[in-house]
Amino acid sequence: MRLGIIGLPGSGKSTIFKALTRSRSEEGAHQGHRIATVRVPDPRVDRLTMVVKPKKTVYAQLEYLLPYGQKGYRHDTKVDESFWNEVRSCDALIHVVRNFHQPGGEAPHLRDDFLKLETDMIFADLVVVEKRLERLDLDKKRGKEISDEERRLLEACHKMLEAQRPLRDDPELAAAHLLKGYALLSAKPVLVLFNNDDEDESPPPWEAPPELYNLLVVRGKLEMELAELPAEEAAEFLSAYHIESSAMDRVIQHSCRTLGLIAFFTMVHDEIRSWMIPEGTTALDAAGFIHSDMKKGFIRAEVVAYDDLMATGTYQQAKKEAKVRLEGKTYIVQDGDIINFHFNV
Repeated sequence: MRLGIIGLPGSGKSTIFKALTRSRSEEGAHQGHRIATVRVPDPRVDRLTMVVKPKKTVYAQLEYLLPYGQKGYRHDTKVDESFWNEVRSCDALIHVVRNFHQPGGEAPHLRDDFLKLETDMIFADLVVVEKRLERLDLDKKRGKEISDEERRLLEACHKMLEAQRPLRDDPELAAAHLLKGYALLSAKPVLVLFNNDDEDESPPPWEAPPELYNLLVVRGKLEMELAELPAEEAAEFLSAYHIESSAMDRVIQHSCRTLGLIAFFTMVHDEIRSWMIPEGTTALDAAGFIHSDMKKGFIRAEVVAYDDLMATGTYQQAKKEAKVRLEGKTYIVQDGDIINFHFNV
């Protein structure tokens, strides 16, 4: 799963990327943009490791993309199409909004800044939808068979986008299978990060915050400096600024929430591993996330809830107390399930 970090110039998106990925990732650059693979912190994995003492522990991972900033882009211009094309590959977006004073004392303009990029995103989608509708009309005139359902969905998108409404305002439309191939930007879930001054921990005033968005406050510059410190110095830093833990861990957790992901765990061959899957995933499809052969030859899933394993102390004791159960292909995996898949290929 990949999240794209977007924001107006000067919002601090590069700072957020550095804070988020430093010491947590394997980072690389590709054709101007930067991608980092970041492990997902989970105290349950830490606790399982302490109890089970495996030889290896593997955390689930997310990818973060920092698109290449277009040369010459200003607040009064539209975002270049190539910028949005980079972001279309992402499953969700992190929209960084400046809430700190710039050099010279310029105050932040949260709502205007947010709506500027949101409007550009809507316009980019409108261009895509109009081009596709024109192509469908042309195909119909040529006698080609077209999908009436696809056209209906595109017309619904066009109506919303012309009204300056992002497609995520209609979750059912945004999730329509026939629209997936268009990778429409305003249909993607969004986590809004208010990037505050170092001394400001408070959420900013916003009379009518956008609905269907996750909102989070961070102090980006402070967090970037924290990420660059050795562990002992970082602990002193946290105490001095009254920070219980890095906000970047919360950003990762909110990223999972924005994507609608849950975690399940496997304990096989002295290895504990965490896996992220969409909420509502069946046991059969969860097996496929691990390996296609596991899904193909699925027999059953042996499941114990994390809390039950912690209460009993060991997997063997959980079995004795009938906390371990057998589930079939259609079982809906729950957050925190510990699963042993039985399969044969």
